[in-house]
This record gives sequence, C-alpha cells and structure tokens, in this order.
Amino acid sequence: MDLLFETFLDKPVWMWAGFFSVVLMLLALDLGVFNRTPHAIGTRESLIMSAWYIVMGLAFGVWVWISLGAQAGSEYLTGFLVEKTLALDNIFVISLIFAHLAIPAVYQHRVLFWGILGVIVLRAVMIGLGAALVSEFSWILYLFALFLVATGFKMLLMEDKPPELSDNPVLKLIRLVFRVTPEPHKERFFVRLPDERTGRVVLWATPLFVALLMIEIVDLIFAVDSIPAIFAITTDPFVVYTSNIFAILGLRALYFALASAIDRFRYLKPALAVVLIFIGAKIFIADALGWEKFPASVSLAVTLAILAVGLLYSVMQARKEAQLPS
Repeated sequence: MDLLFETFLDKPVWMWAGFFSVVLMLLALDLGVFNRTPHAIGTRESLIMSAWYIVMGLAFGVWVWISLGAQAGSEYLTGFLVEKTLALDNIFVISLIFAHLAIPAVYQHRVLFWGILGVIVLRAVMIGLGAALVSEFSWILYLFALFLVATGFKMLLMEDKPPELSDNPVLKLIRLVFRVTPEPHKERFFVRLPDERTGRVVLWATPLFVALLMIEIVDLIFAVDSIPAIFAITTDPFVVYTSNIFAILGLRALYFALASAIDRFRYLKPALAVVLIFIGAKIFIADALGWEKFPASVSLAVTLAILAVGLLYSVMQARKEAQLPS
C-alpha cells in the first residue's frame, strides 16, 4: 500500500493508477459493451458517445480542480479544449484515409479503437520526453512558445489544402514493406493467403492495418503542434497527459459525429490559430509584466471565448449559405 503514496512525476502513484483505471474502464465499456459487434455508427449514436466522453473528460477536470487546486483545474480545462479543437484536423485526415483505402463504415470503429490505444502509448512517450526536456532545459518553453506563434500565423496565412494520399510516400513505403490485400477481409488486420507468384500461403496485411498505421503516423505529426501547446499551458506532467488523453479518447465518437460535416466548422481553424498565437505569446507577456506565470483562469477564459466565437461564426455562416438559392 505504501507504493501507492510514492511520488511519480510529481504526483502520488494512486493518482496515476486512478486515472489509468478510469481510462481502462472507458475502453472496456466501449469495446465490450457499446460496440461488442461491428456496426456502422450513425450520427445519433456518435453524438451520444461524444457527449459521454466530453462529460467524462470535464468530470475528471472538476476532480483535478478539487484535488489539485484552481490553477491545475484551469490548466487542465484549457489543455482539454485546445486538444479537442486540434483533433478536428485529425478527423479530416482520418476521413481521407478511410475514403482512400475504402474502409467500410462498419469496420471503422475497430480501426479507430486500436488507433487510440496506440496514441495513448505514443503520447505518453512524447510527453515524458517533453517533461524531461522542460525539467532539464527550462528555456525550451520559449522555443515551444515561438513555435506556437509561428504555427498560428502559418495557419492564418497559408491556404488550407487537403493532403493528397495517392502519392503519399508513407503509404507507398507501407505497401513496399507489407503485402497488402486489395480489399478488406471483414474486421481482420492480417490474413493468411497464397502468394500471387509462388502460391505459398503467407501473411498479408489488410487495408484496415494500413489505415491503422496511417492514423498512428498522422497523430505523431499532429502531436508536433499539440505537445508544445500543452506545455506552454502547463508543465505539470499529470495535467499535460490526462488532458491530452481525455481529449483523444473521444476522438472516435467525434469522428463519426463530424466527419461528414467538418466543412461546416471551417472558421474554427482560424480561431484555433489565434488560440495558438495567444498561448505562445502569453509566456512572453507574463515575463514582460513581471508575473511568475500567466493566470490560468484568464488563459482558460480567453481560449474558451476565441473558440466559441469561431464555432458560432461557423454555424452562422453555414446557415446563411444553406439559405442561399442553389
């Protein structure tokens, strides 16, 4: 029992154990109860699942607020909001991957479920490395801040073009390394089939496995933005990791709810760009004003206001365009 009260990354082991217990419970419910049999997830079901994961993420944030104080609670909620919004780009790219590989809707949840498990591990590694770097070299936070400001301006100024997957070098490399079947084999990631040249039965990867690999690689790319963003909000590894994971856990449900309507929220991207600029700039603002740290409550309020304006403006513009005569 004493082990539970030992410190790991500045927090008692029981806190980490409690967090991972909640995550495992949510994943077990998802796979073992809500999605025991493969089926195409409709809009209503996906919205209910999204609401469930958002409520669980916010509930954990309330617990962080009560247990660790208002500062940690505000930082958790800010990180959760930013990561949720960054996930919108993930959703768009995932929809392109599924469409390019012709993954049937009935099997998409399976790919996303195992993809999220991989993301949980990869984010732990990346956040652990980030925490070690920040602890050893505090000046790296200023590099993160400059990177976020530059990323925000780049998002505002550059034309947003969808990635082209047909000539994607990563996809070509995967097809060189693995034998890939031309079509899915139900929900299986691998199958044993005869080789086309030798006739010998060998192991083949299916398009579901290719989609899974691509989703993991896409998350690594997007983590380049999200990891500096969360460390610019807080350097507490517990708050960093838990806010990231709770935001990502609902990515599957969010995908099914928004994949077909992502274009209706196109003004969220410039809003997110402004948020990234603000998060990067606030480190320098705090230094200029002689503050030890930018107030977490102000940071949360500004982030929420910017994203709310982007969301509302997106909805209003979508309604106006829908009313225009075709």
